[in-house]
This record gives sequence, structure tokens and C-alpha cells, in this order.
Amino acid sequence: MGDGFQRIFERDDPVVMSLAVQAAMGPVVQREPSQISHLVRLFLERFFNHETASPDGDAKARMILIAMAAGLPGFVVAIYLWPVYHRLPNWPPHSTQVGPPPYWVQVNHHFFFVMYSFVTMGLATVFEWDMLFPDQLDVSVLGTLPIASMRTFLARVAAICVFTLAFLFDANILAPLVLPAATDPPSLFPFLAGHVLSVAAAGLFAALLVLATQSALLAVFGERWFRRFSFAAQGALVTGFLLLLLLFPVLSGVTPAILGSAHRYALWFPPFWFIGIYQHVLEGSAGNPIYSTLTRFGCVALLGVGACTILAYPLAYLRRVRALVEASASRSKFGRIHAPWTGLLHATLVRPPAMRAIFHFIGYTLQRVPRYQIYLVMYGGVGVSVVIATILRLDVVRGQIEWSISADGIRAAVGIIAFWVIAGLRTAFVSPGNSQGSWALWAIHGRPPDFDTACEELNAAKMWVMLSAGFVTLAALIVFRFLAPPELLTLNATAAQVIAGGGMCVLLTDFFFLHVTTVACTGQPGPESNLAFTVLRYFTFFPLVSWLSWVSQPWMEASGLHMGLSAGGIIVLHLWLRWHHRAVIREAVQQIPLEDGEDEFPMRLGLRY
Repeated sequence: MGDGFQRIFERDDPVVMSLAVQAAMGPVVQREPSQISHLVRLFLERFFNHETASPDGDAKARMILIAMAAGLPGFVVAIYLWPVYHRLPNWPPHSTQVGPPPYWVQVNHHFFFVMYSFVTMGLATVFEWDMLFPDQLDVSVLGTLPIASMRTFLARVAAICVFTLAFLFDANILAPLVLPAATDPPSLFPFLAGHVLSVAAAGLFAALLVLATQSALLAVFGERWFRRFSFAAQGALVTGFLLLLLLFPVLSGVTPAILGSAHRYALWFPPFWFIGIYQHVLEGSAGNPIYSTLTRFGCVALLGVGACTILAYPLAYLRRVRALVEASASRSKFGRIHAPWTGLLHATLVRPPAMRAIFHFIGYTLQRVPRYQIYLVMYGGVGVSVVIATILRLDVVRGQIEWSISADGIRAAVGIIAFWVIAGLRTAFVSPGNSQGSWALWAIHGRPPDFDTACEELNAAKMWVMLSAGFVTLAALIVFRFLAPPELLTLNATAAQVIAGGGMCVLLTDFFFLHVTTVACTGQPGPESNLAFTVLRYFTFFPLVSWLSWVSQPWMEASGLHMGLSAGGIIVLHLWLRWHHRAVIREAVQQIPLEDGEDEFPMRLGLRY
């Protein structure tokens, strides 16, 4: 070999050239990026900085943080598997396990990573629902430039592919780094190959399934009809994906019975297809024959959904562009739906003029701005999935899967429904990015308005939330009447559910809007909030609400006295929170407002004078 191999690792010394030689070489010509590369960068940038993800136009850091945080659950679960596969002597006490856990426990561990990739990629694609196709800005701006339509189409397809593969990589890259050390697989390469192939196939299938669903609906029904049920389709997809993750403990309990007996249910449940790929690559021909069948189903399904996307997406793309050019998309008439109730509301609950104006302003704004609608879709999907996971019980009896409804789950669901409805509406009302029209309020009522006007404007939002949460909770209680066991159909149980639901709607609205001092849907961009603390508030407050709803109802069912005490306590606490909110409003209106373009921090260190 001589010294040829050694020269590969030798670093070349820098060549020193005289000024005359450098001048003779001429200027350095940098390669100009092609037009399609500029378009791909533009579309990728809009994935991070579109209106839904970033009202203030600076969400790249937050989106990257979310993308990297998506890989942390799998990483943490992989770390926690180490003590499961490396038992200490006599620990836990009275434990008889020696060596690795049983076979089906290991399969469920693999199943978690497949399920997590499936759910994460599905949710990420649903969140970017509006950016998978052109919008009015693309047609109005890019359509006037000398750019070929086919080039724009290919650039958007490339951007979607880059975004999907990048998020798939971020969500699943961390777990394989520690899984071999945590589980000590007998064969390292088949284990890693099975893990990578299965989670990649599951995530890619979920992303393509969302894209194919949207493309098929848009291609078949067109833009006008598609907009009428677009948010319902998003909500159904969010609910389905989250429900799979929340029901994973239940599914892991029935997995041995379904896969061990080669039950037909396994062939109709997509996550089972990809756990079949995992186990087939890991065990080979020595594994359960059902894994080979599931692997074939998974491969065929992945190719099928990919083919559907390839066929439907171009047609849906053309229909969307044509609809935007012709401006044929129409919106539902919000006023026609609520017209019969307007007079009753004006005469009873929404009497002051300022309150009446803001009340209707909120309704028309939610109907007009897609950003607020997607917030409600996301929160609604989370709420529905949590409720279903709370009340549904699955079990395997004599080889058959049986389901039942939990009475305690229904009791807890009353508070869960009210919580997520009110939390979603609060997020929509206080989110920044729609403050350009607030100048009209300043011109009429001043900035800040007087105390009475401010109270009326802020109470309008609270009334809107109370009525919405009360309507949804009442509708859910009616549905529960058809599913509940006999113990919840008594008069006392029904009255307890109504009192608990109404009390939760009133008190949660008071708590969520206790420190809100801006008119709904006119919030100003403020200092960046800590995402970890925001999530922590939900993880601490939400279980408390569920527990109170579950505990209070049996206590109220015991006697009418308990119901009266509960109703009285709700009224007293509501009045106290209302008084405290008025004190917060009074303090806010007495402060000198910020000048246009002036930030709270660092010019004033967050202080007001």
C-alpha cells in the first residue's frame, strides 16, 4: 500500500500565494441558489412562522424546541427501562423475576415506541394542516412573480418531505441511543434495525394518512365544501391520535391476547402492523407467524397510502389554487345560527351595550380567524380523547374484547369537559396577533377605558365562555344518559351531575380569567412565556379539577342538604372571585398605558408607573 493510505489522514498545508497571483485569479464567484431552493426555504420558513404557530411572526425557536422536545418522552422511557431489564438482588421486595422481563412485556415496550411515533407524526401533520396547501398569500404574491407553476408545486412538495422527515428524525432519534444499553438485546443489529424500521414506518404512515385524508377530501368536495368540515376533520384526527396514546396502558393489556391468538382485530389496527415489523425483523422466522402477516399488511398499507397521496395531492392542489384565484370559498353565516337566541341574551345576560358589543365581536372573530379555530380544535381534541380514555374500560374475557362504561369515569368527565373547553377558549382569547383592530376600542372608550366599561368588556368574555362551556357540558351529560350505568340514572345522581357541571363551568371561568385585563381577541404580544411552566400548570391544576368532580358527586348524591351546601359554596366562591376580578380590573385601568411600540421589558423591567 505504500504511504498512500497514510496520506488520507494527512492535512494539507495552506498554500501561500502572493497578491499578484491572487489578483490574477479574479474575484471569487459564489454560486447563486436556484429558484426552487429559494422556494423550498420560503415554504419551510412558513411551516414555522405561519399565523397559527406564530401570531407574532417569531416562532422558529419555539417550533424547534417543540420538535426536539418531541424526542424526550421516548428518550426518558428508554432510560427508565434500564432497571426493568437489570434487576437488583431482592429488589423490589418480594420480587421473583430473574433476568429480563417476560416476552409479552418486552413486546409492549417495543409497542410503546411504535405507538409514540405514530401519534407524534400524526399530530405534527395535523398542526400544519393549513400549510400543506397554498393559501391566499401564496397565490397573491408568488402568482405575480415569474415563477413556473410546476416549480412552485415541486418546491412545496419538497418542503413537505423535508419537514416530515426532519420531524420524524427529531421525534425518534434519541431513544435508539440508549435502548441497547437499557435492554441488552441478544442481537444488536436486528434489534436496532427492527426499531428504526418500525418507528419510521409508523410515523411516515401517520403523516401520509393525514395528508392523504386532506387531499382526498379537498379533491372530491372542493374548497367551498371542504372548509365547512375541515375543522371537524382536524378535531377527529387529533382525538383519534391522542386517544391511541392515552389508551396505551389498556391496549398493552390486551396485546398479548390479540397477537398471541392471532386475533382478527390485529389486522384492522394500524399500530399492530408496525409492531409486527418490529418483531418480525427482531425474531425472524422463529417468531409468531402473525408477525409476518402484520408486516405484509404494514408494507402494503404504507405503499397504498403513499399512492393515494401521490394521486390525490396534485388534484387537491389545483382545486385549492383555482378556488383562491376565483375567491369562491365561502364561510358559514354565523349570525343565522345565533339569531333566535340574540333577543333572549340581550334581555337577560348581555344587557349593557359595551358587553353586548364585545360579546358579538368575540363570536364573529372566532368564526373569521382560522388561528383561533385551530386552537379550539386542538383543545377540543385533547378533551374528547381524555374523556373517552376516562370513561371507557376494555378487557379480554374468554378471548374476546369487551368494553364497559365506568361510573367513576363519567363523574370525573364532567369536570374534564368543562376544564378543556374553558382552557381552549382562554388560550384563544388572550393569544396575541389580532390587536390591529383594537384602535376602535381605544377611540370609543379610551386607553385604558373607565372602570365600568372595562368591567362590561371583560365580563362579556367570561359570559361567552360560561355559556359555551355550559352548553357543551349539558350536551355531554345528555349523551352520558344513554351510556351511564343504572347507578348514575337516579334523580340524586342526575342532580349532582348538573350541580357539579354548572359549578365547574362558573368557577373554572372565574379562575382562568381572574387576571385577564385585555379585551378578548385583542391581546398584545408580551414577553415569551416559559413553555415548561405552562405545561406544569396544566399538569397540576387539571388532576385537581378531575378529582374534585369525581369526589364531590357521590357526596352530593347522599342527601339534599349536601346539594344545597355545594350550590351555596359555589355561589359564595363565585361572588368572591368576581369581587377579586373587579379589584384586578380597577388596578389595571389606573395604570398609565404603554406608548405605541414600547415594551414592558427591559425599558421598565416589567414595572408600570
